[in-house]
Amino acid sequence: MTSPLTARDRAKAERSDAILREAAQLFAARGYSGVSLEDIGTAVGVSGPAVYRHFAGKQALLGAVLVKVSQDLVSGGTRVSAYADSDQERMRSLIRFHVDFALGNADVIRVQDRDVAHLAETDRAEVRRLQRAYIDLWIAALAPLVDANEDELRLRVQACFGLINSTPHSTRAAARRHSATATVLAAMADAALRATT
Repeated sequence: MTSPLTARDRAKAERSDAILREAAQLFAARGYSGVSLEDIGTAVGVSGPAVYRHFAGKQALLGAVLVKVSQDLVSGGTRVSAYADSDQERMRSLIRFHVDFALGNADVIRVQDRDVAHLAETDRAEVRRLQRAYIDLWIAALAPLVDANEDELRLRVQACFGLINSTPHSTRAAARRHSATATVLAAMADAALRATT
């Protein structure tokens, strides 16, 4: 049986979450190499060395940001897939889930695109493993809807991710908050996945 969280445990978890959020924003704005632990500490109101109470260093912090987002995609995608009543609904649910993710996490997408090379090898391997699991989830959802072999299904899924994940580069922050943006992206993603050849 797990012991209940103390107020101190909750405060530490909240501080760790704040550090992750600020690190993602700073990495997105300046790139991994352009950000110091002092910058991240200042953004959350602590000294740079105080960040070490939560993370082993800047590389570990980058790993935590990118591993967590990959875990969130797999767990969220698995959850929405499980609740779908049909093959069509499963695919649409995954599309809506990923569109919402992309519109709400532009900073993390920028960091993933640009800074994955800075990950420690173990974190890079874990991110890749989780990405494969997420792609496989989509392939399994798409397979009943499109007559294609696995290589083509993978191509379609990855191209669809490229379309949706381009939003940090192709839209302004204000546009990402409009429901019309999500509607257009979801329709485009669905059409791309099922495009006839």
